[in-house]
Amino acid sequence: MISQVLVSGQMPVLTFLLRHYKNFNARSTRDATLAYWRHIAGGGRMFWAMAGAMSSAQIGISLAPAIRAGLVHGLSVTGANLEESLFRLVAHDHYRDFPDYRYFSKEDDARILAAQMRRVTDTSIPEDEAFRVVEKILVPMWLEAHRTGQRRFWHDYFYQLVQAIEPRLQSGSPDECWLLAAAQANLPIVVPGYEDSTFGNIFASYVRTGECPASIVKSGIEAMAWFYDEYRRMSVDPGVGFFQIGGGIAGDFPICVVPSIKYDLQQPVKPWAYFCQISDSTTSYGSYSGATPNEKITWDKLTPQTPMFIIESDATIVVPLMLTALLECQGNPSAADALIAATHGQ
Repeated sequence: MISQVLVSGQMPVLTFLLRHYKNFNARSTRDATLAYWRHIAGGGRMFWAMAGAMSSAQIGISLAPAIRAGLVHGLSVTGANLEESLFRLVAHDHYRDFPDYRYFSKEDDARILAAQMRRVTDTSIPEDEAFRVVEKILVPMWLEAHRTGQRRFWHDYFYQLVQAIEPRLQSGSPDECWLLAAAQANLPIVVPGYEDSTFGNIFASYVRTGECPASIVKSGIEAMAWFYDEYRRMSVDPGVGFFQIGGGIAGDFPICVVPSIKYDLQQPVKPWAYFCQISDSTTSYGSYSGATPNEKITWDKLTPQTPMFIIESDATIVVPLMLTALLECQGNPSAADALIAATHGQ
C-alpha cells in the first residue's frame, strides 16, 4: 500500500515510522508525531519546553531546520540550553567526546577538569573556547546596559549576541544552531531559572562585585507577565500545542500560563491544544518530570479533550526522528497526508 502512494525514498523517515512504530513507546512516538503534524497542517502553532542538556547533545541539527520551517513557534528553555547552543556555534571543533564515560574513575574526571573541560555525560564543553570567548562579548553588553539604563530579558542578550558572531568566530555550523534560527525568527522565548547556568553564575558575580546591577535583566515574574500576552497571541484559532522535553522549571513555568490567566487574571483563555512529553523519568511520587499528563488536568493546564502523549524514552533518539518526519511532511504535505491515510490502521 505504501509503495502505491509514495515514490521510494521520498519520505524515508515518515515511512519508517509508519511501518515499524506500532506499539509501546514506538506507538506513542508515531501518534504524537502525526498529531503534531495535524495540528500544524491545520494552522496551529507549537510551543516547546526544553530541559536537560539537549543543546550539548546537538539538538540544533534537527531543531534549527524545524524552526526555519515553521514547525516551532516559541520556546521555554533552561539557561544551560540557551548558552550551550551558542557554545556549540563558537567552539564545536574543540569539544571532546568520551564514549567510555561509564567506566571513568574520579581521577579520570579530575583530569578532564585539569584540561579545562566540563563534561556533560559523553561530551565536554571547552572552557577557553566556549565560556571565555562568549564572556568577552557578553559582559560588555551587560556593562553597556547598565551604563545606558537598559533592562532586557535574559534571552534578549543572547539573541543579540548570536546574531553578531562573526564567521571567523564560528567553529560550528550556523545552520545547526537553534538559537540563531530562533533569534532570526524572533521567536518568543522564556528562560526560567537562568541563574543556575554558567553565565547566570558569571552574571551573579558581577552583581556581587557591584559592576552591574541585577536589574539589567528582567525578572521571572516580568517574564510571566509578558508571556500572558504572547500566549494569547499564539493561541488564537486553532490554538497552540505544548511539546516538552524533560521536566522541571522549563516545562512547568510556561504551561502554568493557562491557569494563571484563568484564575489570577480572571480572564478567558484557550487551553493548550496538544501535549507531548518526552522524558526518561519514571512516574514517581511528587516528581514533575515523572508526572503523567492526566495530573495536569487537575491543575487546569490541560483538559480531558487535549490530545496527550507521553513518550518514556531518550529525547536524543526520539526528537530527531520526529522532527525529520515532520520536516518531510512540511516539505510535501499532500504526499504526507496520502501516505498517512494509506497506512491508517495498519
